[in-house]
Amino acid sequence: MSVENFIPEIWSAALLQSLRDRLVYGQAGVINRNYEGEIAQAGDTVHITSFGDPAVREYTKNETISWDLLESDQQSLIIDQADYFAFKVDDIDRRQAMSGFVEESTTGASYNLAAETDAYLAGKMSDAAVDGSDLGAIEVAHARDAYNLLLKLRTRLTRTNTPDEGRFAVIPPELYGVLLRDDRFIRADASGTTEGLRNGVVGRAAGFDVIEGNRVPENAGAYTILAGHGIATTFAEQIASTEAMRLENTFGDGVRGLHLYGARVVRPDNVAKATVTIDPAAEEGGGDGEG
Repeated sequence: MSVENFIPEIWSAALLQSLRDRLVYGQAGVINRNYEGEIAQAGDTVHITSFGDPAVREYTKNETISWDLLESDQQSLIIDQADYFAFKVDDIDRRQAMSGFVEESTTGASYNLAAETDAYLAGKMSDAAVDGSDLGAIEVAHARDAYNLLLKLRTRLTRTNTPDEGRFAVIPPELYGVLLRDDRFIRADASGTTEGLRNGVVGRAAGFDVIEGNRVPENAGAYTILAGHGIATTFAEQIASTEAMRLENTFGDGVRGLHLYGARVVRPDNVAKATVTIDPAAEEGGGDGEG
């Protein structure tokens, strides 16, 4: 690559696609992008208006009916996050390196951008899951505990009328290893199809698409397990710019890119979480997988 053949529009599109291919919390089905088009057209803020449900009353023939005045609630989706990458390619390094290393470095940047974005989204969802949506501290000491954790998350989401189809739960590799010991967990490679699976989907259990991810929030050995539905969180992003330039005061080119994004949990009742610790004995096979 050289500055002369760097086409920003093509690189921006390729970078965004590479970024989306790596997202766990920011992928379709875990979030929605319902307002991303409006962000692109109208600027950095979209005002989202929702209305309360009308009441249902018993009807009596020839009697006057009552009319409800719908109450509205307005939320704002703001593009208030900005991450960038920038690296220099020295002319000497370019001559000695294999071709394509600049493109590979940019792809690596997209992985790091995805990590930052996922951390932001996980934080948004976690902060929104409060009161009854926060199941609190749960210890997984046996294989059956991992499945029972999903059952508790399922109960919470069902109580808040979260749609059955499309529910997700994101778990770390340690919990996935425990869940594999329970016969009620259906692995993706044993489900008969892997078509249309989300990034990291490893199977199904308790009505959830179970997603394994290395970016599950963790603090002192306690993981924040998030479950929910894509209707809960809306997300928008754009690669604001990608540029290549000849640098001054050195012999080399510079490549940089700017990623803008924002999210809003518009339906917090459709997200649930638990703070989970995993007993090392469970990872080593402690537990018989019975419910």
